[in-house]
Amino acid sequence: MQINRLFQIIYILLDRKSITASALSEKLEVSVRTIYRDVEVLSSVGVPVYMSKGKGGGYLFYLVLC
Repeated sequence: MQINRLFQIIYILLDRKSITASALSEKLEVSVRTIYRDVEVLSSVGVPVYMSKGKGGGYLFYLVLC
């Protein structure tokens, strides 16, 4: 279910500070594309999730907390 996965992503990012899309997809057993969509949903509702291009061409996700 998407809402559970969204909360899992937030908790993982709070714990690890940053993680790659492929690592998140493996951990949550979904496709990388699903992770991209979920992060877009989180960002659109105001969760401070950002991404930067990784060395291998993927993306690294991280939370910015004040």
